[in-house]
Amino acid sequence: MNSITTFFLSRVIGQKVFDTKSNYIGTVKDLLVDSDSSTHSSGHPVVNGIKIKFKKQDAFYSFQNFHIEKTNGKIKIICSQLIELSSDQISSSLYLALTVLDNQIVDINGRKLVRVNDIRLVTIGNDTFAVAVDIGIEGLLRRIGIAKPLKYIVSLFNGSIPAKFILWEDVETIDSSSSNIKLSKSYKKLQTLHPSDLADIIEDLGRKASAEVFSALDDERAADVMEELETETQVHILESLSIEKAADVLDKMPADEVADILDALEDERAEQLLNEMEKDTSQEVRELLVYPDHTVGSIMSSDVLSFNQNMTIEEVLIELRAKKPEFETLYNLFVIDENEILLATFSIRDVVISPPDARINQIMKPSPVHLRDYQKINEVAEIVSKYNLLAIPVVDKKNVLKGMVVIDDVIEDLIRKRRTNK
Repeated sequence: MNSITTFFLSRVIGQKVFDTKSNYIGTVKDLLVDSDSSTHSSGHPVVNGIKIKFKKQDAFYSFQNFHIEKTNGKIKIICSQLIELSSDQISSSLYLALTVLDNQIVDINGRKLVRVNDIRLVTIGNDTFAVAVDIGIEGLLRRIGIAKPLKYIVSLFNGSIPAKFILWEDVETIDSSSSNIKLSKSYKKLQTLHPSDLADIIEDLGRKASAEVFSALDDERAADVMEELETETQVHILESLSIEKAADVLDKMPADEVADILDALEDERAEQLLNEMEKDTSQEVRELLVYPDHTVGSIMSSDVLSFNQNMTIEEVLIELRAKKPEFETLYNLFVIDENEILLATFSIRDVVISPPDARINQIMKPSPVHLRDYQKINEVAEIVSKYNLLAIPVVDKKNVLKGMVVIDDVIEDLIRKRRTNK
């Protein structure tokens, strides 16, 4: 039967290490774990190394031959043989004290940023694992050596000191700049979070860490998160990224969202990004940037789906499957003529319930409610409410379809105005 020993990182750091003959080896400075916990069947990172200081010199050894004993609550560390870690092992490991302790981590389950007060470890047989992080008050008191006496005093009054742990599998380290961990490994759990949750976390981080986390995301994911960030953070992130990376992210976003972001940037930076972006996307954004802030054109989306009235339902479905549009684009579908003049609208419901050989002119609704591109924004909310619409087409003075305003953008604009007026 394997013996089990549990202990906290704070009780190990600073402890003296001895060999089997009680000769002093050095003082523990840190424990190292495999940065990829999936390499072990338990799903928890294994302690594979230890950093020891002896006569002002730091050395890294395999943890395999180190044994931690607990006697009457006291920790004793014994080493049977010193085996140095290779540089590859050191560079691919996570430093628990340096990288995790006292630093910010993401509680994946709680979807929030927290600070680590201690780390709980367990030795089972020959392996030692990091199993949880302590983010409670008890962990903080343990660090300064007064947890036990305070717990005793509080217990006399039938009270308790709150302890709060997060299991390691629900943790993602953030403040890893001091170690040499590859970002693709250290931030992979963040990919599981909803873009809105990830945006909230990034906004709570410091400027350096927020840019580091964002740059580790793939372009598609980064684009989704960028849309959820506050303007100030968007600007900071785009200024921190290379022109190439920033342009790649913006290319994956709706043109109206990009226009809003670039409008908040310095003109020179905005122009550099527009020149680096794909030509078609860049042109769409430039057209939107022409509109003054108080006009409908400044909040409309140019990403719309328009069809010829003689197309069949089957042809519409084939085109939708090929384009794979975003959900908001399906709020309303438009009918235009050869000059792109708006004729009518129809809904995705109309498409679903109609036979494949039916034509659009049989289901479309002519003379739709619409907005002018230079119309004032403050008139939009009333129209949306009056006609109970999710999206309204936007045309220019010649009735050419320019885009649409979706209810999400109307609400967002109203919220922004309310914040400004406070």
